[in-house]
Amino acid sequence: MKNPTPNRIALLAAAILAVCFFLLLVFTPIVWLTMVITTVLMFFLAYFTILFAVNYFIYCKIKIIYKTIYNYKSNKFNALVDEKMGTDPLGEVEREVDNWAKERVGENDQLQKMELYRKEFLGNVSHELKTPIFNIQGYIHSLLDGALEDPELTKHFLKKAAKSADRMEILVKDLLTISELETGETKLDLETFDIWELIRDIYDALEMKATEKGITLGFKQGIHPPFFVQADKKRIRQVFVNLITNSIKYGNSGGSTLAGIYDMDTYYLVEIADTGIGIAEELLPRLFERFYRVDKGRSREEGGTGLGLSIVKHIMEAHNQSVTVRSTEGDGSTFGVTLKKADDK
Repeated sequence: MKNPTPNRIALLAAAILAVCFFLLLVFTPIVWLTMVITTVLMFFLAYFTILFAVNYFIYCKIKIIYKTIYNYKSNKFNALVDEKMGTDPLGEVEREVDNWAKERVGENDQLQKMELYRKEFLGNVSHELKTPIFNIQGYIHSLLDGALEDPELTKHFLKKAAKSADRMEILVKDLLTISELETGETKLDLETFDIWELIRDIYDALEMKATEKGITLGFKQGIHPPFFVQADKKRIRQVFVNLITNSIKYGNSGGSTLAGIYDMDTYYLVEIADTGIGIAEELLPRLFERFYRVDKGRSREEGGTGLGLSIVKHIMEAHNQSVTVRSTEGDGSTFGVTLKKADDK
């Protein structure tokens, strides 16, 4: 059933009054023509009188309520709401109140999720910082308690303290990076460059680390550079440094890390594939979460912060591109990112 409008209210009320007046005239000695004319006049008089009263005392009040709800919802205060309201004010108000209530429930759910995220984030940061801080404190107190008398032991403790301090520095840098990416404060400096050349430079920088693990770095067969893309070179370098470093960190001795570049019409798909320990399928959906580690003990021993893949994800999203992963436990992993082709190449 539709909600009553002022016209319907006035029409119904006037009809009722006219019928009552007509029945009154039926039992009153008066000429029939006069009775009909009087009844019609009575009907129209009642109709317009009631319509005015309904509009003024009810409809206008409803419109004020509607305006208030609409303006608070849209965070705008203007006089154009009258045009949006239509001819069914009660129905509009009912719908607006219902929608508003649903939005408030949604906002409350979002606030609860944000609060849970905040607690988890602070807990993770505290946990990550606790270990290097305690290590540094322990080494310093050991030196103050007499270890300074032994030059070799002093050097050993200072190296350990420096390593813990370096880990804290990396963690803070990663936290600042991910904070900038999430808040949108990072402005991309787009430029045209050869992604093959960039990966080759990263291989050169990480060659010593790969050699220590007995891992070969290279490109898949059939790749013919150059491959020019348009992106923020500094940020994309950060992406591939993280991916290639992880492939070395979790690679098996005697294995390899190979980069593949594939032409996908308007963009390139760049993949980094390793022959490492791999990742269980049920763990893949959480892989890009902050501080998430597949192998927590090994990751900390290697000096990871647990933020690398989350940073990769945010950098690619800032470029309106994607990052994917496929992996089989024991057979290695393949991470792929898409990059827009340079327009003029």
